[in-house]
Amino acid sequence: MSTPFPFTAVVGQDDLRLALLLNAVSPRVGGVLVRGEKGTAKSTAVRALSALLPEVDVVPGCRFSCDPGAPDPACPDGPHEPGAGAERPARMVELPVGASEDRLVGALDIERALSEGVKAFEPGLLADAHRGILYVDEVNLLHDHLVDLLLDAAAMGASYVEREGVSVRHAARFLLVGTMNPEEGELRPQLLDRFGLTVEVAASREPDQRVEVVRRRLAYDDDPDGFAARWAEEEAAVRQRIVAARELLPQVRLGDGALRQIAATCAAFEVDGMRADIVMARTATALAAWAGRTDVLAEDVRQAALLALPHRRRRNPFDAPGLDEDKLDETLQEFGGSEDDGPDPDPDSDPDGGPGDGGGQPEPDDGGPQGDDTAAQPEAGDSGEPQPSGGGAGEQSPVRASEPFRTKVLSVPGLGEGAAGRRSRARTEHGRTIGSRRPRGALTKLHLAATVQAAAPHQRARGRSGPGLVVRRDDLRQATREGREGNLVLFVVDASGSMAARQRMSAVKGAVLSLLLDAYQRRDKVGLVTFRGKDAQIALPPTSSVDAAAARLESLPTGGRTPLAAGLLKAHEVLRIERLRDPARRALVVVVTDGRATDKGAARWGSPQAFSSGGASGRGGGRATGGTEPVALAGRAARLFAAEGTASVVVDCESGPVRLGLAGQLAGELGGTAVTLDELRADSIAGLVREVQGTTRRAA
Repeated sequence: MSTPFPFTAVVGQDDLRLALLLNAVSPRVGGVLVRGEKGTAKSTAVRALSALLPEVDVVPGCRFSCDPGAPDPACPDGPHEPGAGAERPARMVELPVGASEDRLVGALDIERALSEGVKAFEPGLLADAHRGILYVDEVNLLHDHLVDLLLDAAAMGASYVEREGVSVRHAARFLLVGTMNPEEGELRPQLLDRFGLTVEVAASREPDQRVEVVRRRLAYDDDPDGFAARWAEEEAAVRQRIVAARELLPQVRLGDGALRQIAATCAAFEVDGMRADIVMARTATALAAWAGRTDVLAEDVRQAALLALPHRRRRNPFDAPGLDEDKLDETLQEFGGSEDDGPDPDPDSDPDGGPGDGGGQPEPDDGGPQGDDTAAQPEAGDSGEPQPSGGGAGEQSPVRASEPFRTKVLSVPGLGEGAAGRRSRARTEHGRTIGSRRPRGALTKLHLAATVQAAAPHQRARGRSGPGLVVRRDDLRQATREGREGNLVLFVVDASGSMAARQRMSAVKGAVLSLLLDAYQRRDKVGLVTFRGKDAQIALPPTSSVDAAAARLESLPTGGRTPLAAGLLKAHEVLRIERLRDPARRALVVVVTDGRATDKGAARWGSPQAFSSGGASGRGGGRATGGTEPVALAGRAARLFAAEGTASVVVDCESGPVRLGLAGQLAGELGGTAVTLDELRADSIAGLVREVQGTTRRAA
């Protein structure tokens, strides 16, 4: 809409508003990452902020918004002579999830650059956002290389476009705001660290506050202009306060006492690197300026820590977000007390003014939903043997996973074309050059040697007899590159009674947790299917949130019989649906089981008919008799994956001195490979020996 929702009319979300305002006061803070569930005013608050920013003075006609008082000497539209400019509102530019690299950084016309020597550059979104706001909704779904470009530009204040030796540079200083729903996947820790501040938002559980949210939203939708007019006075006051804080900022004094508290806090929470210290210092300084003070107090350091540290202390996606406030207060008290520091923060005080000014601490009922500690736990059985699963009979209470470890690399064979990642080989926009082709659409990556080779035979016909080369559009060749793609890793986990021994299930969960961590690092989607008792269920549909999968795994109960066929068929159905949604993403099925398919009166995998295509329940279609029916059905289900060429790995969980090798037989029917829990480790000697033996056999 043309009239944005007023920033001061946003109900609650005090931390979110404060973090945005601090960046408006001091863009060097480094931007804001807003994490939270959908429908919590994340986008509304960001869009409302743009209306509060002071107008910017720009060089007339400059596509890169140069400041007329100090124009960029390297501006592609320059050089500009210092002089009078024209004022315009600060822009808020949105970066869509599906944006290309050229749309973000700009496009250079390679054909004109080669044939005419002209740098014909079309600015991208980074140029549009200069001296304004760049807003990235669902930043966790953006391709990694785009996030890297984005954060590099934010850190350097400039964007560089390189194409086959031709380069363009322009200024790109902006307030970076990203929003994300953690349920849809996490950002890598290296990328999290590049955001200055982070804020966790959640819908209020207080009925009166929720009523006020609905009342204001309905009033805005009915009459946007009239609603904005009612908040115009508050908006003007916040706008003036931003201007005043910007003018006061250079005068703010960051004393040695405050610096000591900042350093001690970052050390106490074991934050990597020095970026956290610098961000905390800039944030504390901005807080003081926002409060109208020229000295940084302990309360500023405390608030800066709450905004700048939570996302930096996460070592992996399974770590709980947040900060231990008791530990924070102890650290500040231990290293406080100098003449540079103010009194200890009062949790009941509001250092940033009254409601509606974007400051203050969040109210208690603004926090996230409380966990349900009274949820019924499954009854614990007293035997790990397969038993009928009905009404909790034979069910074991969940056990904790053992410590995760670094796993061997599991990959999908062949060459894919899926989303960029780090697991399997694929044709990608980034990677090593393996060949060339005619461009389909706009040329993005020029293969120079192939272009010269295509143009060379036609030089005489084009009138070229001396040095040089005439290049035409038909000669241009696009480089084809090979990199890595992310896959869908679908875990099919046996939770039956034969797996229910606590020590064994702990090891199994630890192995799956390790594979989940590996999937997170390789930018995969993950899904979780479990089977036990009489059927299988989708514990987690395919998602980018591996921490959600880890949470489901942690609470997974065990017990009952082993409906392996049901588990495989459920996994097959999940893959079928996922292929319709994303045909380019290849799947890797990881079956975690000991291979014992059982049901009422069922035999185990050891019978010769179990995997025989000509057996009682094989391709002949006859009904199996006796106890071979469950294993024969599992064999038929496994052959569905082999027929479709789905990559699969069976993690053999069988233990003890006597092993039947049933998981290996299952892997054969799936057309995949089997590894034991020990061989799954990257540093496994047994796995290394097995790989060497396999290589020797293939060579022979």
